[in-house]
Parts: sequence; structure tokens; C-alpha cells
Amino acid sequence: MARIVLTVTNDLSCDQRMHRIAAALARAGHQVALIGRQLPESMPLSERSYEQQRIRCRFRKGFGFYAEYNIRLWWRLCCMPMDAVGAADVDTLLAACLAAQLRRKPLVFDAHEYFSEVPEVVGRPLVRWCWELIARLCVPMSRQAYTVGPALAAIFSERYGVSFGVVRNMPQAAARPAERPSPPPYVLLYQGALNEGRGIEYLLEAMLHLPDCVLWLAGEGDLSAALRQQAAQHQLGGRVRFLGRLDPAALRQLTPQAWLGLNLFEQKGLNYYYSLANKFFDYVQAGVPVLTMNFPEYRAMQLQYEVALLLDTLSTEAVVAAVKHLQQEPQHYERLRRAAQQARLVWTWEAEEPTLLALWDAALRKG
Repeated sequence: MARIVLTVTNDLSCDQRMHRIAAALARAGHQVALIGRQLPESMPLSERSYEQQRIRCRFRKGFGFYAEYNIRLWWRLCCMPMDAVGAADVDTLLAACLAAQLRRKPLVFDAHEYFSEVPEVVGRPLVRWCWELIARLCVPMSRQAYTVGPALAAIFSERYGVSFGVVRNMPQAAARPAERPSPPPYVLLYQGALNEGRGIEYLLEAMLHLPDCVLWLAGEGDLSAALRQQAAQHQLGGRVRFLGRLDPAALRQLTPQAWLGLNLFEQKGLNYYYSLANKFFDYVQAGVPVLTMNFPEYRAMQLQYEVALLLDTLSTEAVVAAVKHLQQEPQHYERLRRAAQQARLVWTWEAEEPTLLALWDAALRKG
């Protein structure tokens, strides 16, 4: 079996997609090493069936970080034993591509998002051009490539001239969750990074008009301090709980307690517009209906199972109206809940894993 190295720029603690991928490859008999980043606040890593490594950098963000991380990553990839390397997103692609070319090993590209279209990049033309240049140079050198949804796969295949497979961000099948306590309070749950474009500011404003709701925010990010300040200014007190970073096991325990899962995005760039987020499937696996955007991938999933209420536009007023509608129309809410109970049996990692293994087998055979 092959020695496979997978690379990301996060600290591995909460990257459920990469841990599922690494575990699947390890179960298939491969020796797997997952490389990420070491931060001062990084949580200890749980013992797993594959090796985990972290790279410590002097810089924490911006050009300095990405340059330093890719140099350190390239050196490590040049020195460690491997038969293939998998790059997660464009921010690790340059180092992985150069190491793969130097060592004549297969490169596999896993596009978690449309990197040159993320909100932090789309308004900065030079930065956006640099990331797109790396993608145009390196993606065609990959033996196999895959991404999180059909829409992005079609865009990337046309843009880079490489066929992209689809490995969706579905969770592992879990036991049927226990029944949640009857509201009120109505628990609204957001899990994920507290970053620009995620609609969290609108959620805090909405809480002023939803007195029988509580909001749980599971995650941290660039806006953590600003959001806590906003909640304090609105005197929301215990009605908004900042839960911090939670490991996947803790999230799986927490999510079934929610009344509604939140998966909201501003349409800043194409990355969010074509997203198919982990949290959408995590809510469904817990049997929790979802409030999400009326974007292409979520519309497509809704045609299979009506698990969500779709928002055409993101605003405080739209969030308030949607939540009140589900409170005042319990039949509609119950229809979504029953659909989530059905979809959770189908939308599982166990259904996605064969596609992942087939892509990697093809890459290793070509190598």
C-alpha cells in the first residue's frame, strides 16, 4: 500500500473533512500522514489511525504566513517518505506541486472552496490574481482532482482543463439522536468559523426581535472579538452563547439539542454562492432542520429531501421572518424535521467514501 501525505493550512483540530479522508485512506490500508499548522492556541490532537504533524510558523497571517508555511511544507515534503501527496486547497498547492514534481510522485488536489473567490480575497485584485495564477499553473499537474459539490466541479473542470470528481462533506452515520426538549427557548445553532460573510452580524441583530430564542455560536475566527462586542452592546446576555472551538465529538453531542441549524452566507464572491458546507450535513445528520441560503447546491439538495427553509436574501429582517414563520407554522417545521430524519440515513460519509477511494486508486495507478 502507498504512503500518502495530506496537507492543509489549519491546525487539524476541527477539520472534519480531512480527518474523514485520512481515516478512509488508512482503512484502505495506506500509510497516511496529515500535516497542518501549529498555533499557540491549538488544542491537543486526539490519537488516530494515521500520523498527524503540525508546522510551527513565525507569521500568523497574510503573505508572510503563506510564504513561510509553503516553504516549510515544501522542505518537509521533500524529506519525508511518500508515494503521493494530496493538497487541500490552493494555499498548500504550490508546495505540494513542487515537491511532487521534484520527487516524481502523484499530486492529488482537493478543492474545499473556490479559493480566489473567498470574501477575504475577492476585493483584493493582486492577491486574487496570485492565487489564481498558482491554481492555473499547478492544478493541471495533478493526477486526480476533486471538490465538494457538482457546481464547483463543473467550474473547475472548465477553468483548469482537469476533470474534477465530487466528494461531498457528509458526516459519518450516527445513531438516531435523542429527542430534544420542547421549546421555548428555541435554540438556534451556528457552527463554524466566525469570519466575514457568514451572516453572524445579522443573527445578533435578529436576536433583538426573537425574545424566545437563544443563539449558540460554536467556533472562533477573525470576527470573534467584534461579535462579542456587538452582543454586549445589544445587551443580549445569556441569550447568546459563544461556545468557542469544539472538537468534532463535542459538536456531535451539541448539535441534536438545537431547534434550528444556521448556514447563512453573504453573496460576496462565488465561493459562498457555490458552497456545500459541512455544517449543512452535520445539522441534518442530527435531525435538525436548517435555515440556509437559496444557492444552487442547497436547492439541489432540497429537491432530494426538503430539510431546509431557503432564504433568497440575507438580512436581519429575512432571518427574523424565517424563524418566526417556523415558530408559527409547526406543521412546516415538522415536515422539515421528518425530511431530515430520512435524509440523515442517505447523506452519509459511508456513501461518499467509495468515490474518494476510487479517485485515489486511479491516481496511484497512474503514478
